[in-house]
Amino acid sequence: MAERYFTVTWDQLHRDAKALAWRLHERQKWQGIVAITRGGLIPAAIIARELECRLIETVSIVTYDEESRGEPVVTKPPVAAGDGEGWLIIDDLVDTGTTAKVVRGLLPKAHFATVYAKAAGKPVVDTFITEVSQDTWILFPWDTEPQFVAPLARKG
Repeated sequence: MAERYFTVTWDQLHRDAKALAWRLHERQKWQGIVAITRGGLIPAAIIARELECRLIETVSIVTYDEESRGEPVVTKPPVAAGDGEGWLIIDDLVDTGTTAKVVRGLLPKAHFATVYAKAAGKPVVDTFITEVSQDTWILFPWDTEPQFVAPLARKG
């Protein structure tokens, strides 16, 4: 278990994702967005709306089992994004950078942006909004009710 927890509300996530969109809008017009599932889906939707970007691709990488990290496995590559030229990669958080490095390998020319960043993962991304200490576990609004609740699929 993490030493600290940081609870993010829906309102805060929306404000932070919109702030990220402001920064990204200043850079260029993006060809498309690659959302890293699952955490990047909601921030990517907010950012896509703000940037009026209609071309959305996903990349699925399994790294976590609850709060335990394992080896990353690409379960769905971002085929439509090619090498990433002109594309924006969006995730909710960069933690150790493990997932980000895998995605960077798949899309070396893309711009990588996250809403939240921890110190170990910061060097792997190009743009982020809020830094969080490495020993903090972020509780995103889709994970809480306000406490952790197991996904419905796990409840017999």
